[in-house]
Amino acid sequence: MSDTVPRPPLDPELEAALLLVQDQVPTITPELIPAMRQAGTPVDVSDDVLADAGVTRRDVTIPGFEGADIQVSVITRLGRTGSRPGPGIYHVHGGGMILGDRMVGITQVLPWIVEHDAVAVTVEYRLAPESPDPCPVEDCYAGLVWTARHAAELGIDPERLIIAGASAGGGLAAGTALLARDRNGPRLAGQMLICPMLDDRDESVSTVQFEDAVLWDRTSNRTGWSALLGGRRGTDDVSVYAAPARATDLSGLPPTFIDCGSAEVFRDEGVAYAAALWRAGVQAELHVWPGGFHGFDMIAPHTAVSQSATAARRAWLARLLDA
Repeated sequence: MSDTVPRPPLDPELEAALLLVQDQVPTITPELIPAMRQAGTPVDVSDDVLADAGVTRRDVTIPGFEGADIQVSVITRLGRTGSRPGPGIYHVHGGGMILGDRMVGITQVLPWIVEHDAVAVTVEYRLAPESPDPCPVEDCYAGLVWTARHAAELGIDPERLIIAGASAGGGLAAGTALLARDRNGPRLAGQMLICPMLDDRDESVSTVQFEDAVLWDRTSNRTGWSALLGGRRGTDDVSVYAAPARATDLSGLPPTFIDCGSAEVFRDEGVAYAAALWRAGVQAELHVWPGGFHGFDMIAPHTAVSQSATAARRAWLARLLDA
């Protein structure tokens, strides 16, 4: 930790949970990426788990960026007939641009599917550094276009299609929404950006505050951005679609939900993005959860702060999708 920059404390419940898992999630440097991928995710999203949640999935191969094959999973409520279209949730997984697959983070989406009779499509974008920018965000955009074009057969109401993602998925969701706006692509009814990874420049107070001691610290963040952008990281040669915090015009974007923890690297860029949306006349809801580290709700869902965060997201979705 910096000797000169104090940082807000962790929530006591979350701090206790963090101590149990911190040694299992090391600071990520480039040479650790293969081992981290091989270790995979500890979250079980088997077909049995999905069935217990009241949903089912099917996998589809679709064209990604420059025509390459990528996969999406379509997840619907068990027993859904499709006779009446419901909301669409286009999901982008997290993993710092370098890790994870399309089922990472999907467990938080499952209750939304059941509650709103929604159809979720989660995309397997290709990862950096093997597939650097613009491949990840372009894969995500290609998946969104496919979803919108197949809305009728998927059972999606095109007027209620939203995009959602956490961490790198939140950043890619924001970049995909900008692409959709600028290319006159699919019209989004909303975007949910959970602790989004938006800014490659490594200049905020929160990135200095959290050099260490929290999940996804400053070094890990630099590793992810460098894998995505190479030598362009932090220079003027970075697209707003790769790093949405660089966008100077956020007008025309859909209603937005942003949240983050007060004790994480992404805090300040999330707050700044919400403020930029407001300046552009876009409706945005912002939550900064006190004492929350990155991914706190996934690591410690039983805690009071995590339950408050989950409830706020569900309430925003209900207002948006059921209006």
